[in-house]
Amino acid sequence: MNSTNPLLDLGSQPDFAAIRPEHVSPALDVLLAEADAALVRARDPEVASSYATLARAIEVPVEALMRAWGLVGHLQSVADTAELREAQNSNLTRVAAFFTRLSSDEALYARYKAVAAQPETAALPAATRKVLSNTLRDFVLGGAELQGASRVRFAEIQERLAELSQHFGQHVMDATDAYSLVVAETRLSGVPDDVRQATREAARLEGHEGHKLTLHQPCLVPLLQFADDRELRQTLYTANAQRASEYGPAELDNTSLIREIVALRQEKAALLGLPNYGELSLVTKMARDSHEVLGFVRDLARRARPFAERDLSTLRSYATSDLGLPLLAAWDIPFAAEKLRQQRHAFSSTEVKQYFTTPRVLAGLFELIGRLFDVQLVEAAASVWHDSVRHYRVERDGRLLGSFYLDLQARPGKQPGAWMVDARQRWLRPDSGTLQLPQAYLVCNFASPSDSRPALLSHDDVITLFHEFGHGLHHLLTQVDEAGVSGIAGVEWDATELPSQFMENFCWEWDVLQRLTAHVDTGAPLPRSLFDKMLAARNFHSGLAMLRHCEYSLFDMRLHTEPEAGHDVVGLVSSVRDEVAVVRPPAFQRYPNAFTHIFSGGYAAGYYSYTWAEVLSADAYSAFEERGIFDAETGQRFRTQILEAGGSRPALESFVAFRGREPRLDALLRHQGLG
Repeated sequence: MNSTNPLLDLGSQPDFAAIRPEHVSPALDVLLAEADAALVRARDPEVASSYATLARAIEVPVEALMRAWGLVGHLQSVADTAELREAQNSNLTRVAAFFTRLSSDEALYARYKAVAAQPETAALPAATRKVLSNTLRDFVLGGAELQGASRVRFAEIQERLAELSQHFGQHVMDATDAYSLVVAETRLSGVPDDVRQATREAARLEGHEGHKLTLHQPCLVPLLQFADDRELRQTLYTANAQRASEYGPAELDNTSLIREIVALRQEKAALLGLPNYGELSLVTKMARDSHEVLGFVRDLARRARPFAERDLSTLRSYATSDLGLPLLAAWDIPFAAEKLRQQRHAFSSTEVKQYFTTPRVLAGLFELIGRLFDVQLVEAAASVWHDSVRHYRVERDGRLLGSFYLDLQARPGKQPGAWMVDARQRWLRPDSGTLQLPQAYLVCNFASPSDSRPALLSHDDVITLFHEFGHGLHHLLTQVDEAGVSGIAGVEWDATELPSQFMENFCWEWDVLQRLTAHVDTGAPLPRSLFDKMLAARNFHSGLAMLRHCEYSLFDMRLHTEPEAGHDVVGLVSSVRDEVAVVRPPAFQRYPNAFTHIFSGGYAAGYYSYTWAEVLSADAYSAFEERGIFDAETGQRFRTQILEAGGSRPALESFVAFRGREPRLDALLRHQGLG
């Protein structure tokens, strides 16, 4: 099978259509054996101690292993099957064990330290020296300086955490996919036509009359916003709030996984001589320590609270006087907020949605990217994992810079949410001397088109799309040739959201929206009068939104800095809400059980990064506001100093190189209407 195994010959474009679950184990047999042999060679004292020699010896086979394994993980997140999941789970332990060995190998660590100490290292390019510095740091964080029983235990923890993280995300996916509710048309009063059409078609495909409702975002969000049926809203809210918890099937309950993950993270930090996992997480971030993060989050919460209290008081009064809801329950808030928005600003999100068809939004987004960063996005044929996926080349004057896959539609077997993952990094390969160009997966969960109409996006969907493209541009436009610091690699985690949140700002510019919109029936662009209403409503409930971010960030950081917090997660949630929240969800809500960002993603003790980086992104965007949003010189400077620089230098240096000074908070507060 190996001679025809597509995971062993990824080439410039993986053959997704040819990849089968049965390819996974045989491919890993080969790739792990080659990586193990490379590790032995790299440790050999007979091999010259130079950065280039070590890179050739170890980085080439390890990169092949990482790409193949990453591809398996990607497919499991976007096209899951029982067979693929079994293939991934059955190989997870041995893959994790290899990377644990690699990151803690004493002999290899000693060789890199020797290279760092050589006088000629000072003459290496800055990006290479940054990779070397990061490598030495990561060896320490990987347990390379541990000895004896501590070393053995550290390896056990690493492997177990990889397993638990994988199971956590799978439980959330399965709990989301498992829920459905078929209802009659009469229960969907108030629900937008496109949602009713999609749910009717979903029911028909399964042989049901009526409408099939699910917890996937294109269905759940508009139901909570628009359904007049309060009991239906309560049913869907409850199901979503209790995903992967003790209220559902025991085999999908993430409660015990959370406790074990948190305990193992704390033990891992202790083995490395750090007081808690929060401090361990921050070693690779811009923030200096957990005290700075907690102070930052609490300061934002303090600033946002008066606005949130005003928002909630107004909403409650409106719900009582206009909607007959004297007790505003959690499942009433999105509904009442949408009604109040319509009354206050004389438009609804459904009205806006008619102007954002997926094809038109993509065309306008591609035009904007080309204008800002002097690139062209050109659709190109490629093997894909679903027939709705598209593949694009990123070019400048006909020269290929990178490529990406765009997967926009929600469906069973696909993780909820939106994300960008690097499929391959830009790298001047040490084995061949050729330049490998970057690739990315850009994934969202939007509505699907019907046979007769294109898919419609809410304005929030458009913002999400721009956000993920910001991540993609950061990865794809890099001009750094060292894989360890090209694109998003090596960028401090609390700075990675800078380009993504920066791109969101364009979704509020009239000159941009004119190019993004065409009414689904008439083709007319968004009217200026409707845009003005949207703009007036931009900061509608921004205080509540900011407090919610602060709540999640504070929960995350306290969970990872207070050693006993993992034993009573429900109690911690309550304590955090006592401190910062003005909205108290029902006692049965279990959002931590589906909090994939911190339990199966990369945001553990790092969820604050969204608001931290938003300070950077708002201040960066203010440079465009000062010079004009299409100013070519400002766009080029952002491209060269932020996007192209990647992780080759500290993020603060890149920001200062672009902005000419350190970041300030005032732009964020102004954008949020909290100043």
